[in-house]
Amino acid sequence: MKLGSVTPILRIFDEAKAREFYVDYLGFTVDWDHRFGPGMPLYLQVSRGDCVLHLSEHHGDCCPGAALRIEVDDVDSLHAELTAKQYGYARPGIEDTPWETRELSVKDPFGNRLTFAG
Repeated sequence: MKLGSVTPILRIFDEAKAREFYVDYLGFTVDWDHRFGPGMPLYLQVSRGDCVLHLSEHHGDCCPGAALRIEVDDVDSLHAELTAKQYGYARPGIEDTPWETRELSVKDPFGNRLTFAG
């Protein structure tokens, strides 16, 4: 038996803010989105490299306030990229951890924490 990859689902409440954070700031691409009908909650997939996330406005899918760890091969380059964007709601720094990783943590507008670890 082999387990496959994991795709986390993160709760969002505002499509414009989600796209501003995940696409404009973090550099993810929207792969697809879905609504069951006009005015219905949004469900979408974003990705960057091998990192795939699902974002959902559906209240039953998940709770806000999740925490993710995402492997990154060069946390310093990611930090430089994000810093250069001058995003108005976050200015994450890099932490050298006692377990010998370098990590950059940032919260999305919905309280979900993404930690990029290298």
